Amino acid sequence: MANNLISTSTVITTFIVVLFSLLLAGESQTFSTSLPRTALRLGKQNLTRLHFFFHDVVGGPNATAIRVAAAPITNTSTTGFGAVIMMDNLLTVGPEPNSTRVGRAQGMYASADLNDMSFMMVQNYVFDEERYNGSTLSILGRNPIMSPVREFPVVGGSGVFRFASGYAEARTYFLNATNGDAIVEYNVYVLHY
Repeated sequence: MANNLISTSTVITTFIVVLFSLLLAGESQTFSTSLPRTALRLGKQNLTRLHFFFHDVVGGPNATAIRVAAAPITNTSTTGFGAVIMMDNLLTVGPEPNSTRVGRAQGMYASADLNDMSFMMVQNYVFDEERYNGSTLSILGRNPIMSPVREFPVVGGSGVFRFASGYAEARTYFLNATNGDAIVEYNVYVLHY
């Protein structure tokens, strides 16, 4: 009988310890926690306008945008539907390629419309200009490339642009109809802390 009492007592103690441990673990590993704005040093938001030129070089030996995938219909589609292009494009202050460099546009774009020339843009602007060195902005959106002005949402950022939101306006400055090289002027309006 004593063995049964010890055994029952041990089981009850073990059960209580396990239950208590689960309760503690559940409380210490919550999915979300409300934080005061001061915890992340969030103050007033700043509005910054960035102006630069994007150099999309798809032709020649120094291409910075290269097709990495295609759909079975890409070559017969009037819009190149399904083509996926990876890029690491130069960003400069002026439209000339030898203008002052401010960073790179890294990411991809893909022909995502069967009827109109429109790309799905997924890109990070990686800045190396003094004030913004190491900071990034992330852009995601539809680019109807034949429209005179296109607008894309800024969906995030890092460094100076942590918690960024806003939008980018793009205007084609130059297009080489023979090889597809383009220079695009960008005005980016960013809210950040």
